[in-house]
Amino acid sequence: MSPINKYNQVFTETFDIKEDQLEGLKYQTVELWDSVGHMSLIAALEDAYEIMLDTDDIIDFSSYEIGKEILNKYGLEL
Repeated sequence: MSPINKYNQVFTETFDIKEDQLEGLKYQTVELWDSVGHMSLIAALEDAYEIMLDTDDIIDFSSYEIGKEILNKYGLEL
């Protein structure tokens, strides 16, 4: 599975949404992306890519698009 497909799958499974809802998705714009959902997303991404995100990156991870930029810092081209 490509890195972007894996990224999209983590989002859709964590927040129980469809892939066409990903563009423009931001923290707290869907019911499941609250503080608990945020940590579930981070844990799922860390597992999927076998990385550990820095605390600042976890805090800054506030949208689908910003998440791509953050993961690029970890060598993932999304």
